[in-house]
Amino acid sequence: MLKFIKHNLETITGVDIYPIISLTIFFTAFVLFTLWAFTYSKDKIKEISEMPLNDE
Repeated sequence: MLKFIKHNLETITGVDIYPIISLTIFFTAFVLFTLWAFTYSKDKIKEISEMPLNDE
């Protein structure tokens, strides 16, 4: 099964760039989400974490 997929991918010109693009997009998103998580307001995090305990 894998040799059929490999053969089809070998016939596509420029297919070697797709893994690089995918890794770049994933790494960029990971870094941005990590930065967002560390810079998020501590007060907002505390407010959101207490929401299930509030009866309002």
